[in-house]
Amino acid sequence: MAVELTAPAAPARRVSARHFVRLKLRVMGNNFRGQGWRIALFVVGVVVGLWLAATGFFLFAAPGLADEGRYASMVAAFGGGLMVLGWLLLPLVFFGVDETLDPARFALLPLPRRTLVTGLLAAAAVSVPTVAVLLALCGLVLTAAVLGGWVAAVVEVVGILAGLLLCVAAARAVTSAFASMLRSRRVRDLAAVLLAVAAALLGPLQLIGISALQETDWSRLTGVAEVVGWTPLGAPWTVGIDVAEGRAWAAPVKLLITALTLVVLLVWWSRSLESAMTGAASTGRAPAKAGPTGGAVAQLFPRAAGWAARDRFGAMVARDARYWWRDARRRANLITVAVVGLFVPVLVNLGGAGFAMDAEQGFAPAGSASSPLLVSLSMVFVGVLAAVTLANQFGFDGSAYAAHVVAAVPGQQELRARMTAFSIYVVPMLAVVAVVIAVVLGRPAWLGVIAGSLIATYGAGLAVNSFVSVLGAYALPETSNPFALNTGAGVAKSFLTLLAMLGTGAAAVPMVVAAALLGDIWLWLALPVGVAYGVGAALLGAYLAGDVLDRRQPELLAAVTPRR
Repeated sequence: MAVELTAPAAPARRVSARHFVRLKLRVMGNNFRGQGWRIALFVVGVVVGLWLAATGFFLFAAPGLADEGRYASMVAAFGGGLMVLGWLLLPLVFFGVDETLDPARFALLPLPRRTLVTGLLAAAAVSVPTVAVLLALCGLVLTAAVLGGWVAAVVEVVGILAGLLLCVAAARAVTSAFASMLRSRRVRDLAAVLLAVAAALLGPLQLIGISALQETDWSRLTGVAEVVGWTPLGAPWTVGIDVAEGRAWAAPVKLLITALTLVVLLVWWSRSLESAMTGAASTGRAPAKAGPTGGAVAQLFPRAAGWAARDRFGAMVARDARYWWRDARRRANLITVAVVGLFVPVLVNLGGAGFAMDAEQGFAPAGSASSPLLVSLSMVFVGVLAAVTLANQFGFDGSAYAAHVVAAVPGQQELRARMTAFSIYVVPMLAVVAVVIAVVLGRPAWLGVIAGSLIATYGAGLAVNSFVSVLGAYALPETSNPFALNTGAGVAKSFLTLLAMLGTGAAAVPMVVAAALLGDIWLWLALPVGVAYGVGAALLGAYLAGDVLDRRQPELLAAVTPRR
């Protein structure tokens, strides 16, 4: 029997958003297989998310539970607006975004851009933060139901679902756009500076906001809340409240505003998604550079490490020093240390939380509360922050750490080289911070106390973070997006940072006790004692943690190698 060779093939199944969701769940399941610590971190993240969801639920439901309808629009507009801003800024500054489904993996598949965007959006919505936020926003549904019945509640459900999609799309669009810009050297440094400044200003702005809230007449904010409710920040959250208050005509208009904003964000995301898939960015014609000078070995040593000996230790110092200057992730951490190291001590020592509200002058320092003990405490925070960057120092290397394992680099030498390379940039920053704080406070005699506390805490932090980085390392995803994190890595990052900060703070207690007991004598002893304490602690930490590293090199390599 003749067989028709041109018989039409079976039609290909249409790819939809549910395929992306199933793929994400399957990848997550594979990542959890045989990884008990990842399962534990995921469970901890779920518990923390549920606790935050319960807190948010009662805050959003407070107007309905208290039968205070006049504050319902205010809570919905301001609370929802802060929720949108959080989804915009926090992934850039702190937590990153979950890249379980890396867009680069779909580069060779013949998927329409619309299918890819909607699928990735649906997959991104299946996450612990999204579910926690949804549960918290259900408090607005309760408020709408109490004030306006089931019709208002149904409209509010539609509003929070649309608003939640808006939050997810905003986070993805912004991080994807910044990731594309960071691949261009022209804007990489500027973006890193802006993000570091944003991270540094969160604390001061929080303190100023608390002072402002204490003096605010809440009845005057009704008009502001009404304006916010007509912007994309507050529109989706206030639709049910409008129905409850007899403004049913406003609900479809606000939903239309939300839908248009969502479309704009998705279009923006789709434009930057192609760059994320290819991992390229147009940087224009590269400027002409002078030819290399010096020998082949000399060219491997940057200027900052030009003093290092041309041996194995010196080569490792040069390698890490170059990485800290050129890697976008590492360099952003250095900028954050510099900016926060100046803002926080000045804010604390010029009155602690005392940005007082003055009717004529606005926010002004509430009076100096500085003392050697308070200065030492604030410097402890800066030293802790400076050293905590190394809590996952091997995670930056990823699978490249295999070269160190094959070469059998001694653990002590490895850690001392990494400490030295990092200190090349951090110690000058700490010196500048010490001088600036002494000048701002008008106490040049306290320069020794400030510098001694900084060096002592920083050295103790190097020791503590050496152990944390060896025992608690985790992998960073192999992606061109510098804000990407693997599933569960956000929880791991938070816990490792908290553990490192607590350990460093405990190690710095002797310096604080000495400042409290010795009085004026400490002004002369702080600098030499602090330098000796910090250097000794760092060397001791490298010695002890190095032995642990020698025994755990294979396990450490497996921990920092991304799973495909």
